[in-house]
Amino acid sequence: MAGFKFFMPSVNLMGPNCLEEAGRETKALGFKKAIIVTDKVLNKIGLVKKLEDVLTENGVSSVVYDDTQPNPTVTNVNDGLKLLKKEECDFVISFGGGSPHDCAKGIALVAANGGRINDYEGVDISEKPQLPLVAINTTAGTASEMTRFCIITDELRHIKMAIVDKHTTPILSVNDPLLMLDMPKSLTAATGMDALTHAIEAYVSTSATPVTDACAQKAIELISNNLKSAVENGKDEKARDMMAYAEFLAGMAFNNASLGYVHAMAHQLGGFYDLPHGVCNAILLPHVQEYNLSVAAGRLKDVAGFMGVDVSEMTDEEGAKAAIKAIKQLSKEIGIPSGIKELGAKKEDFDILAENALKDACGLTNPIQASHDEIVAIFKSSL
Repeated sequence: MAGFKFFMPSVNLMGPNCLEEAGRETKALGFKKAIIVTDKVLNKIGLVKKLEDVLTENGVSSVVYDDTQPNPTVTNVNDGLKLLKKEECDFVISFGGGSPHDCAKGIALVAANGGRINDYEGVDISEKPQLPLVAINTTAGTASEMTRFCIITDELRHIKMAIVDKHTTPILSVNDPLLMLDMPKSLTAATGMDALTHAIEAYVSTSATPVTDACAQKAIELISNNLKSAVENGKDEKARDMMAYAEFLAGMAFNNASLGYVHAMAHQLGGFYDLPHGVCNAILLPHVQEYNLSVAAGRLKDVAGFMGVDVSEMTDEEGAKAAIKAIKQLSKEIGIPSGIKELGAKKEDFDILAENALKDACGLTNPIQASHDEIVAIFKSSL
């Protein structure tokens, strides 16, 4: 095995009411003024005000940028950067799910390195650490609060840029499940399946290690045991807490083992049609694993076992098929659409989507490398 690097924030706060501890940690770091990168919904329902109050209690002032789109854009990054400079902020706080986190990473990276966010598409392009970033999570799915992944939509090219850079890792991540209690069912389902996708893709990745395997296994088990409860009863604090741990563990896994074609393809659907990332992942996940079955049957059999299937009498191929069935069943039970056609995807776009998917850095660690026609075939199977 080649040398192994492991990336994650240096400090990570978990558990009910840890937002209060985050305020004290921020004060201890000596920061004076934050730009809070969030979205209008979180601002409207009062969660941002709760964060502002915590900061004020600890002597930290703030300004809010709440124009982040569900698929954050180059324009979002540019506008946030202008506000940061105007207000002379010395650090960045991302508050929300993957969209605010990714937008904040883009802002912080360009603030420190200059140029445009487009300049950093790819792997480890930047030269300097980003402006300090504190990432506070309000969903349980993307794990962007603790990863080195930053996904920004280029509106001109209609694609999602994958920026994988050690310098985008936050210095502090916060997962307070009490901030997640008001997530609607559809968002809970989509983000939960996003976390499951992270764990499964990391587990079958060509860069998987015993460390990432352990994280992925526990994440899959926790999601299988708690996602339905979190969807059915959003006020279930235990289920929310366990899902927060699950998405964090899945983040630890894929942040270091990377991902595969589910994400490479989902990025294209999201960028081209402006679709929710977690739903795209959920629909594509079983179809990509069917493609991976020829080389990763043993690993997928493990996944079935982690999801609660009795695989003791199954062959690797039987176990792999059981995993795919279990994924589809879970998606159905929590209300995920059955195919990408329901999201507006069209066959005539598959050639360009496949072309761009094969350029996405996430596909490099898929257990088997695909041709253009094979990617098109996977898109067709997911209709």
